Amino acid sequence: MSQNKIKNVLENIISLTSERDSNALELALAQTLFKLAAPESMTLYRASSIDSIKYANTLIGKHHQNEEIPADILDALKVCLESGKTTYIQQQEKKLTLFPLLSAKNKPIAVILIKAAQDSQDHALTIMILKIYHNFVALMNENERDTLTGLLNRKTFDLKINGIISSLQGNQHRRNSDSNMPSYLAIFDIDHFKRVNDTFGHLMGDEVLLLFSRIMEKSFRDKDLLFRFGGEEFVGVFQCPSDETMTIVLNRFRGNVEKYSFPQVGEVTVSCGYTRIETFDLSSTLIDRADLSLYHAKNNGRNQVCQHEQLIASGALEHSDNTGDIELF
Repeated sequence: MSQNKIKNVLENIISLTSERDSNALELALAQTLFKLAAPESMTLYRASSIDSIKYANTLIGKHHQNEEIPADILDALKVCLESGKTTYIQQQEKKLTLFPLLSAKNKPIAVILIKAAQDSQDHALTIMILKIYHNFVALMNENERDTLTGLLNRKTFDLKINGIISSLQGNQHRRNSDSNMPSYLAIFDIDHFKRVNDTFGHLMGDEVLLLFSRIMEKSFRDKDLLFRFGGEEFVGVFQCPSDETMTIVLNRFRGNVEKYSFPQVGEVTVSCGYTRIETFDLSSTLIDRADLSLYHAKNNGRNQVCQHEQLIASGALEHSDNTGDIELF
């Protein structure tokens, strides 16, 4: 490999590993592969499940967003996602290579499809770059996620929520866009969790936290952001069409927890407070509003969902202009 080629490879890898957003990282990987391997075409497919593969982005080629995926490619995509291994298709003189992209939990969530000539010289380089990508995702996982539950951790929250608020500010002039669907922040707190630890021990307490997080993941969508803040406190960030729908979604999760039989412990319930994310909110004010709603739920019977805006409208809470614990000097 020439000196210039080596320099080009290193520069692209440096650029790739500077990315910190997982979705943007997928596109950065595809772009890096395209620059270095120069395939005829490259397409990125995402999938929330094996049966819901959708076209997401074409780096080069003639595909369009709503174009139907050919049957042979669709079958190969499913094989690639199920196995988590590189899959190949031969089409006349072209070789189609499907590389699985792994999530932070080592689960295949997307596929990069590369069409290249049969005698392409850069296949080995592509494989090595993908291995670097997977190692980098693993490092991001360790840094961003809670060790016990696998949910996003407290340190990651500020980065994610500030990104959401910034996107709201950028979309405020595009009112008809789907991206302007209301966003919400909810805080969940397991009721009487100290009693669980005191009665059954901390190992069973950890088991409850782990199972609780699994119920969260099954109750909400893949795109919803779920965090463990520490102890028995969890946070979720969601997009939903309306306050009423958000309340229904959160109550459905609350019911899922209530009806689940935790080993040895039995019934566990959860209280939830949530608030709408506004365009010029600070993360601290969001937490304050959701916390006040959570305290109201806790102090009024537990095992319920309360929304800050609804509590203000009903007079159950007083409106406060406090914008968070900001101290100057």
